[in-house]
Amino acid sequence: MRYSLIADAYKEIEATARRLEMTELLVKLLKQTPKDLIDKVVYMTQGKLCPDFFGIEIGIAEKLAVRAVAKATGYSEKTIKENVTTIGDLGETTEIFLQKKTQKTFFHEPLTVQMVYSSLDKMARATGPGSIELKTSILAGLLTNASPEEGKYVIRIVTGNLRLGIADMTVLDALAVAFGGGKDARKYLERAYNISSDLGKVAKTVVVQGMEAVGEFQISPGEPIRPMQAERLSSPVEILEKLGGKCIAEFKYDGERVQAHKNGDQITLFSRRLENITDQYPDSCELIENCVRVESAIVEAECVAVDPDTGEMKPFQELMHRRRKHGIAEAMEEIPVSLFMFDALYVDGEDLTLEPYPIRRRNLKKIIEQGCHVKMADYIVTDDPDELEWFFEKAVESGCEGLVCKSMNKDSVYQAGARGWLWIKYKRDYKSEMADTVDLVVVGAFHGRGKRARTYGALLLAAYDAGKDVFQTVTKCGTGFTDEDLKKIPKLMKEHKIPHRHSRVRSNIEADVWFEPKVVIEVIGAEITLSPIHVCAMGVIKRGSGLAIRFPRFTGNYRLDKSAEDATSTNEIAEMYKSRLKKAAG
Repeated sequence: MRYSLIADAYKEIEATARRLEMTELLVKLLKQTPKDLIDKVVYMTQGKLCPDFFGIEIGIAEKLAVRAVAKATGYSEKTIKENVTTIGDLGETTEIFLQKKTQKTFFHEPLTVQMVYSSLDKMARATGPGSIELKTSILAGLLTNASPEEGKYVIRIVTGNLRLGIADMTVLDALAVAFGGGKDARKYLERAYNISSDLGKVAKTVVVQGMEAVGEFQISPGEPIRPMQAERLSSPVEILEKLGGKCIAEFKYDGERVQAHKNGDQITLFSRRLENITDQYPDSCELIENCVRVESAIVEAECVAVDPDTGEMKPFQELMHRRRKHGIAEAMEEIPVSLFMFDALYVDGEDLTLEPYPIRRRNLKKIIEQGCHVKMADYIVTDDPDELEWFFEKAVESGCEGLVCKSMNKDSVYQAGARGWLWIKYKRDYKSEMADTVDLVVVGAFHGRGKRARTYGALLLAAYDAGKDVFQTVTKCGTGFTDEDLKKIPKLMKEHKIPHRHSRVRSNIEADVWFEPKVVIEVIGAEITLSPIHVCAMGVIKRGSGLAIRFPRFTGNYRLDKSAEDATSTNEIAEMYKSRLKKAAG
């Protein structure tokens, strides 16, 4: 398969802001792809070589990519850099200089998908002395044989800036249409993806073996399950009403959510973003190996930093010092952790994700040997709002964020990869007007004036609508940024800058600069109001009106641990608004 087919498809996809058209173009590309390459094409369309949990990244810095472009085109690195500064996209710069390259080759070998994938894989696996030169040489070789358009997308893939606007759900839609008989097949493909977290594997299965094989996907230790998410409400009465009058309420610990896989003596830990974080927590691995008393299991826990002197829990930001590649032993001593277990998804060959939560919790308790650093999450079973409020206060006093209240009904299955009302967060500051922070996605920016003339004056922020798989604007934020932030943010956002509004962003405001929805920041505001401008939860409260956060302020917290889809949802914003109105009326 010629790589030019992919490049042509990417060009058409990039040019449209309509999701339906994007899906149709992707269907066309997938149908043109040979069966033995379908997984590789899907991975590359995601901007990667394999699932994230494999831990294999191409890892090419822009500086190294510029060097390869210079080597392939015959122009100086300085000239290439100057053009990138002007245009803002190394991919487009590569396309321009390949069109007018001074180095002419006597033998031109057309790029194939296999050739590109193999070359990128070699680059990703190159380590040690001489690896930089090897990566540069491989990339330059690809660019030498690439057409200008092919070169544009090769460079974008290796630098992690594909910019197509294709979400995983769009790929699943395309697979359903192309090979599953229509969009109705999407739910079966999505289930397979949710329990394997491997979109390429799902694609290859449906293409080679058909939909019947997709339905036979099994949970397997070592392959992370996409985590279930919670909604939020602000009062015990509302929570109990939503959960059928009775619930299991658990402490919501201020730590890092961990999905632990045990397969014999092999322990693997995954973050909520499904990154393999095993190497950062060898002490947690030892705890899992010793305290999970079965041969194989997949359990979920909150990993919390504890004070080695007092045993008190430390805030999440302290735990983030454990996210490092070097000095792990020292970090373990300085910041020891405890694991608070809250779910069992798989035990000795049995898939528990389709079981109600009380059964999953019962299984978890059976297989855990509790000790000083491994415990079941503190919980109560209650149908009393006053008792729920009391337990909430107890959680806060213990250093937790609040509670997670969980359904006990027969349908309280583990909704892998979904956010729903089976789990509801109840956090401390939800009881006052916008006293709680929200995590919003940066989707645009506005040029600054005066002292901010050389940076952004404000950011356009959005909440995530999971039902529509889009990001809806909710506020413009220009306060709370330090001088250091004002320097950092343009650099942080540079790789996500795009020439037009992203296809998954909904906005009535025209920003000066647009970004793909990737970066999440924490914001706090004075209140949530009806808005004729912002489109967050449009029509949910009042016909023709959205919701907006007034007087927002950046807290200084970059939520790099969250993906855009993990940001505060439009439903959560709407529920916070409704809660405020009820309290005002009371």
